[in-house]
Amino acid sequence: MKQLWQALMMVRRCDSGSFWRRLVYVALQSLLPLVNLYILKVLVDTVQAGVSGTASSAAFVPWLLCMCAVSLLNRVVSALNGVNNDVLSQRLVDYMSDMVQRQAAKVDLSAYDMPAYHDIFHRAQQESVSRPLQILNSFMALFGALISIVGVMTMLLSASWWVVPVMVAAVLPSFAVRLYKARSIYDFRRTNTQLYRRTAYYGSLLTSRQSAAEMRAFRLAPVFRRLFVEARYRLSSRLLAISRRLGALDVACAVVEIAAMFAIVWLLASEAFAGAITIGSFVMLFEAFRRGQGYLSSLVGAVASLYDNRLFVSNLFEFLNLKPTVLSPERPVPVPEVIECVEFRDITFRYPDMDRDVLEHYSLTARRGEICRIEGRNGYGKSTLVKLLLRLYDPQQGTVLVNGIDIRRFDLEQWRGCVAVLFQDFVRYACTAEENIGFGNRGKAVKRTPLTDFVDRLPHGAGTLLGRVFDGGSELSMGQWQRIALERALGSDAPVMILDEPMAWMDNATRRLFAEALDQASTGRIVIMINHQ
Repeated sequence: MKQLWQALMMVRRCDSGSFWRRLVYVALQSLLPLVNLYILKVLVDTVQAGVSGTASSAAFVPWLLCMCAVSLLNRVVSALNGVNNDVLSQRLVDYMSDMVQRQAAKVDLSAYDMPAYHDIFHRAQQESVSRPLQILNSFMALFGALISIVGVMTMLLSASWWVVPVMVAAVLPSFAVRLYKARSIYDFRRTNTQLYRRTAYYGSLLTSRQSAAEMRAFRLAPVFRRLFVEARYRLSSRLLAISRRLGALDVACAVVEIAAMFAIVWLLASEAFAGAITIGSFVMLFEAFRRGQGYLSSLVGAVASLYDNRLFVSNLFEFLNLKPTVLSPERPVPVPEVIECVEFRDITFRYPDMDRDVLEHYSLTARRGEICRIEGRNGYGKSTLVKLLLRLYDPQQGTVLVNGIDIRRFDLEQWRGCVAVLFQDFVRYACTAEENIGFGNRGKAVKRTPLTDFVDRLPHGAGTLLGRVFDGGSELSMGQWQRIALERALGSDAPVMILDEPMAWMDNATRRLFAEALDQASTGRIVIMINHQ
């Protein structure tokens, strides 16, 4: 129940006004049909009295006008509620997307190395937008159904006391089946998370730009289509087995509800035949019973939905409750204004769930004004140094020091702002060339070197959209993309710069330009450059 309440409060926080208006609209939509039901009784009785000559047609008109007014008001409230729901839904989508993105940006990079995290994130993504809104809808349906049921039961109790217990008992089997269905589907989804992720992975390989060339070159599309179809078949066949079992139970519940309807309608008809109730009362009570069954079904559905959503919303909170371990200290020390040296001292490090150390008792010192070159074969932990220096990970043993101060004593964001980096697997942003370069300058004026002189020859110069993801974009060669990424690092005024495989895509002419730019950029800085042996 706690998580249901937390999810409901999320909805309220995203748009408090729309939340409370929704509550008012639901209350009105629950009450107005009951008012019309009573007016219907009076209309029927008035018609009957007119036929028998005990009343005039003039008495009929005011009640008819009242029914029309109530019906119009109900339509107006329904329209207002629809607009309000659209506003609330859109704001909730933005609110929940922001929450998930913030959390994803906070978790440790080590989380991305563990399949369990990807399972948690996948489940959270599936539930983040829909579940809080569904919980609100279920609460509102429960609230509205309770109002309606109280009114309906008051009417039915005037006919016979046992009508209400029979009606309630008739929906209990359906209630049990819905709870069983919610649990079955939740267990199925949670157990098969990896299989759902596999289908998403195969689908992305078949449709993404990144893999499109190899899919065609190696004729892999039929292979991954087959894997996709097989995985989807396994999911659908298991789900269909659950669905058939639940369908049979639904039919049994329907038989019980129809039997209850037969008994109660027969009772009301018998009382009308005996003259115990008027025709208007019979119509009102019959309609009250019919609607009461619907309201009870809505109530059962709302409770079952809350149970279902409580199960699934736990996936969202499981993700939101993940706590990073790489954090700023409570009382950080300021980063030195002039950084003279960076030292890796006796570093031992292994990635999560690995059975060997990537670095073992590794030491290195880089000094200001020098280019510290690190060379080695693949898999020897060169790129890991970048991640340790940025505190994307913390070593299991040893320390990374700046001017003799452990970097774990610095504020995390302040320290990362002191490091300019070119990653080996740099990102190609589908943004303008100017933005791609400027991302490395943290809002300061963009500096340009001859490395990116080709940008001026693009269709719209520095304002050209890069990549072919969106309309009007211009694709670059990998060498040009790397030069853009290098400019992000070289153009920064960060006192520490680390370049991982900066010449992987360079021709000889570009290497000369890079050497000149590096000479200028390294003045007064610490530069660490990583290359293959």
